[in-house]
Amino acid sequence: MDAAIGVDIGGTKCLGLVLGEDGSVLAESRRPTPRTGAELVSSVGALVAELGPAAGPGAPRVGVGAPGLVDTGGALRFAPNLPGVVELPLRELLVTGPLRGATVRVDNDATCAAWAETVQGAASGHRHVLLATIGTGIGGGMVADGHLQRGRHGFAGEIGHMVVDPKGPRCPCGQHGCWERYASGSGLGWMAREAAQAGVARRVVELAAGDPEAVRGEHVTTAAGEGDDEARAVMARFAWWLALGLANLSTILDPGLIVLGGGMVEAGPVLLEPAREAFASLLEGGPHRPPIPIVAAGLGERAGAVGAALLARAGPTGAAAGVLS
Repeated sequence: MDAAIGVDIGGTKCLGLVLGEDGSVLAESRRPTPRTGAELVSSVGALVAELGPAAGPGAPRVGVGAPGLVDTGGALRFAPNLPGVVELPLRELLVTGPLRGATVRVDNDATCAAWAETVQGAASGHRHVLLATIGTGIGGGMVADGHLQRGRHGFAGEIGHMVVDPKGPRCPCGQHGCWERYASGSGLGWMAREAAQAGVARRVVELAAGDPEAVRGEHVTTAAGEGDDEARAVMARFAWWLALGLANLSTILDPGLIVLGGGMVEAGPVLLEPAREAFASLLEGGPHRPPIPIVAAGLGERAGAVGAALLARAGPTGAAAGVLS
């Protein structure tokens, strides 16, 4: 059986699955994301052990998607949203520890998700793809002419840390005014709290049990989905910031399709519609160039793990990993 195991390390959970030869998910499991490198290695090992029987006999092929700067050797150098994990030789620790004997590949999580969406998700049939995962932070992945882009050191796609306002709020990466401070789920919560304190997000505050300081992004999406005008105004401001980053990236990459993944996409049309409208107004020469559709990811929360499993099939460092036929 040509099955592979994929593990996606997220900010709050690690999701593991077994991907069958036909692209179907044969088994799935998850556990909370630990805070230290040693615990992370142990947790990935435990997930793989749990899923191993569904992958069939023999040494498994395992792909791991990790957030942050993952180099070409599979080391996690820096992860802003995992502050306890720095300079972690993740692949080395896995193959000399809990995954000894397995074939292991480690890539950036959003890079994995971009490949999954291109091979069997919302971008199937496209060869020039930009993926942005909008969750607690923002991750990115790019496919150019059918080739997954990793950059010289493996760090390509850290799009959330483009600085869009040098005087903006401090980011966990250490910079000020990163795009993800404005266009991630945490950014939406920050904008909503500002609106609540100004008295222009009344329904949103109701959903937060009357406490403006307790307002979160999910309260905005719920109120906006109900049709609340004040919540929709907050969402429109958020969508503008999202579109600004996408427009900037599009002037550089010229994608044929933009795929939005991550938890924020569950907001649906209340986010996608204003984002598309703002994007059209911000993109250089918009009326004079072919449209760039913006679509929701097709694989949901599984995208990173599916992509990791797909890439694992090419081996730990195979050049064929991430090239469309």
